[in-house]
Amino acid sequence: MNTTTWLEYLLSFLILSGAVFTFIGSLGLARLRDFYTRLHGPTKATTLGLGSLLIASALYFSTRSTGISLHEVLVTFFLFITAPVSAHLLAKAALHLKLPSLATTPEETSQTHKKTNAPSEESH
Repeated sequence: MNTTTWLEYLLSFLILSGAVFTFIGSLGLARLRDFYTRLHGPTKATTLGLGSLLIASALYFSTRSTGISLHEVLVTFFLFITAPVSAHLLAKAALHLKLPSLATTPEETSQTHKKTNAPSEESH
């Protein structure tokens, strides 16, 4: 196999994996039940999917021209820097607004644990 064929296979893999990750992230955003779990869809899977697509684009246009394609590299860098920061700020705002969550807090977990491990009065 020549170099062009390997590059085409690599680009195909990056595009397909990027599309799958982006779809899974979008599906998670639509299907998960509360704000905090929905936040994981776009910040985790969609970021990885878009990163794969941008890397494939950078490789393709870098091999077709004489220089390195910096547009995609800059967009990827910007995406990977801003996605965690925006997710953190959204989560802090949700906590400040006291949005309900499906997850149990550590206090609720310890209270449930104490109730289940407490000796019953019938055993005395």
